Amino acid sequence: TETVKEAEDGEDIQLTLEPVIQQETERVLQEVGETYSPKGATAIVVDPRNSQILAMAHWPPINPADLSGVSSEDLMNQATGLNYEPGSTFKAFTVSAALEEKLVTPSTEFVLPPENQVADRTIKDAEERGTETMSVATILARSSNVGAVTIGEELGAEKFSKWINRFGFGRQTGVQFPGEQIGIVPKLDEYSGSTIGNLPMGQGLAVTPMQMVAGYTAIANNGILRPPQLIERVGEEEVHEPKGRRVIKAEVATQVREMLKGVLEAGGTASAVSVPGYTLAGKTGTAQVAENGGYSETKSLASFIGMAPAMDPKFLAAVIVDEPEGEIYGGSVAAPAFGEIAAFSLPYLGVPQE
Repeated sequence: TETVKEAEDGEDIQLTLEPVIQQETERVLQEVGETYSPKGATAIVVDPRNSQILAMAHWPPINPADLSGVSSEDLMNQATGLNYEPGSTFKAFTVSAALEEKLVTPSTEFVLPPENQVADRTIKDAEERGTETMSVATILARSSNVGAVTIGEELGAEKFSKWINRFGFGRQTGVQFPGEQIGIVPKLDEYSGSTIGNLPMGQGLAVTPMQMVAGYTAIANNGILRPPQLIERVGEEEVHEPKGRRVIKAEVATQVREMLKGVLEAGGTASAVSVPGYTLAGKTGTAQVAENGGYSETKSLASFIGMAPAMDPKFLAAVIVDEPEGEIYGGSVAAPAFGEIAAFSLPYLGVPQE
């Protein structure tokens, strides 16, 4: 054996993680794991103003000192490696796209039948209802599948595909973590007749938790999308804040945040979650797990992505729970965990009460 080049020590790396928030996030996830016995769970906390990651945790944890009996799946960082169908959390991007294209305003009303037929797909809402008139804001607050698909049909396949790409889905976010997955996003020429009945409500495509956080950060940060930042300093050299790019107008981002407040208000899908002194905005998601070319009748993925203070966000977090047992809904499984992390983090970060 010939040594071609001597080994050298690498540089010290300083992460953006805030240890106290990381610890609290891990504690909350442990609670979720013990309560719902899911296949896995992950949570990401960021400062939406600069996209710095303050916490990135997953459950079940592993002991790095003892990797015997640990599978490669156990070692996967779910925040960057889990490909999943986002369900209703994706509706915020559907609405953002329709607002940008000037097809709707938050108060635009649609008469929504109990179900909607798109090619061979029959779309229904989670709860039985008759024909109702709903505004765009109500569609988002009550997470109406029929409403989201109706808005998607207004956009049409070509524009919808453009906006999915614009928000960064189907490619790496650029976070400084190895092995980042890109999800599975159908290209426009792969759309079938029923695709526009799937995608607007977050089915028929796969994303990563980090992609969803990046997309929501653009909504929180007045329309600017930046790569999430995990590394603050390498050696003595500070990592420069990425410039980012505008994906939606500041006005549209403000309108979407205003509507996302409704999710946590009376009649919204996460109305039981609140943090005294702060206005929250966010979106629940409950998605059937895709398997064997269809959807499982028994397995679901519950999620919540939210921000605070709603109209000037300084904190953003996502909680994704894969196949919880007992409760399955994002509003009852993931949203309360978000609430706990927010209640701890906002005062800790010195965010003044409103």
